[in-house]
Amino acid sequence: MSWYLFDYGMVISEAPTATDWAALEEAIGLPAEPEDSTYWRHRESYDAGELNAEQYWTSVLGRPVSEGQLAQLHALDVRAWSHLNTETLDVLEAIDSTGAGLALLSNMPLELAEELGASGVWPRFFSQLFFSGRLGLIKPDRQIFQYVLNELGVSAEQVTFIDDRQENLDAAAALGFHTVLHTQGTDLAAELKLA
Repeated sequence: MSWYLFDYGMVISEAPTATDWAALEEAIGLPAEPEDSTYWRHRESYDAGELNAEQYWTSVLGRPVSEGQLAQLHALDVRAWSHLNTETLDVLEAIDSTGAGLALLSNMPLELAEELGASGVWPRFFSQLFFSGRLGLIKPDRQIFQYVLNELGVSAEQVTFIDDRQENLDAAAALGFHTVLHTQGTDLAAELKLA
């Protein structure tokens, strides 16, 4: 059986909008979008499950957060990553109709995974959901890819991995995965030979 392994951010979801970033920046009083911002500086530890939501936002702000502020920041973060790529959803539906296996592997904090997974339409396509925050491993660590293979009970050659980051694809390819880089404008159906 062949499997398709999808990333979430920038593949199933689209990028946060300018409005999303503005709302986050207003709430934290600091820039959020730039790669050197505290939002991103502490994100890997949050994704890996080393920080919970309160610890993460405390690190971002540089000071303790109140319960109300934490709820607001979490809600804004969830909203920012909730915009779905409808073309990808169509591809998931097409793959699902073929009988191939569908799984998800995302660098995502546990709190975000629980919220997005409960409210989204996309989880119904997947028989397996793998989140870094739950596993304590993040892409591109080869251990997370090996964990997925063990859970799926297949060899890497049976899996096509779709991700927006080349370093993640390189790590998967080194283990024998087929890989597809998803960037803005990618015709995913054509790349996967579904069209």
